Amino acid sequence: MPDAAAFRAQFPVLERISYLNAGTEGPVPRAAAEAAHARLELEAHEGRSGRAYFEGVRELGMRLRAGYARVVGCDPTELALTGSTTDGVNTVLSGLDLRYGEEIVTSDEEHPGLLAPLGLARRRHGVKVRVVPFAEVPAAVSPRTRLVACSHVSWVGGQVMDVAALRRTGVAILLDAAQGLGAVPVDVHALGCDYYACSGQKWLCGPEGSGCLYVRPERLEELVIPWPGFGSLASSDRALALEPAPGAARLDHGFAPGLRSAWALASLELFEQAGWTWVHDRAATLADRLAAHLAERGLEVAPRGRSTLVSWRVADPQSEMERLAGHGVIVRTIPAFGMLRASVGAWCSEEELERLVSLAAG
Repeated sequence: MPDAAAFRAQFPVLERISYLNAGTEGPVPRAAAEAAHARLELEAHEGRSGRAYFEGVRELGMRLRAGYARVVGCDPTELALTGSTTDGVNTVLSGLDLRYGEEIVTSDEEHPGLLAPLGLARRRHGVKVRVVPFAEVPAAVSPRTRLVACSHVSWVGGQVMDVAALRRTGVAILLDAAQGLGAVPVDVHALGCDYYACSGQKWLCGPEGSGCLYVRPERLEELVIPWPGFGSLASSDRALALEPAPGAARLDHGFAPGLRSAWALASLELFEQAGWTWVHDRAATLADRLAAHLAERGLEVAPRGRSTLVSWRVADPQSEMERLAGHGVIVRTIPAFGMLRASVGAWCSEEELERLVSLAAG
């Protein structure tokens, strides 16, 4: 079992503050900062041209795809490299042949990064977007439902979707994994979802503008490539024919930058060395403990599952967030729900969570 203090020491920001906001942006590991710096120095001094350069960038991208695939639980050929969860959501919704009158079911706890693409689908294709309480999504599926598009883990308070119940409906499933991948154990084949859209900058502690999208192989041919380019093609010599590249790589968002890949790979390596089982278990156990202690203080904790997010209701979220920041404790507001949210990672310490409890106000 890894040493928790030694693992925490890999994140320089934690020497200065109690950083509890990985659900927005994860803390940057020292090794990732060093890898990014080294990559930038290489590009600055060696230039960015020539066969060796482009083959090196391509190799980094292939390694990153394989690294993400290990965490997602799929084959690398089933994964596209994107820039965010929302990029993945837009790829699916823009690629599907949605028809007027069809229905998409979603929940009342979705992030704007999912709701905005759904809003465009409604405006462009005339689909009906049905919003129901998070726990009622499986029961809301009807014969008119073309797709369920919702969070695997709710960004509001950490509820976990009953994906098994969704799967039993037989309807295609698009999961927003912004608070899933890296935070909770994921095996997309076991989940049985059709599309899994992920962020790289949150619980994977990668750079902004990183992420991936899993597409079930049986669904791949249903998707039009929304923004085709060089990497989308089986052969660049026949670009006008638009013959797609094999696998989900046809849905990549452009050419994977070397800087992004180097940083993301270094972060993934840190977690793999610690062991994902330990990372997930420690984070969820600490989050459970925080939620219990806040409730013991009489605070209203939002419904949650076995996840890494803990939210509680406060009278003035913005002022309370700023007050806690003044004490060196960084959390975020969930304004529409009148809550504060703490993101609990394996890098957290028991002492800093106890301090948050002592500082927290309703």
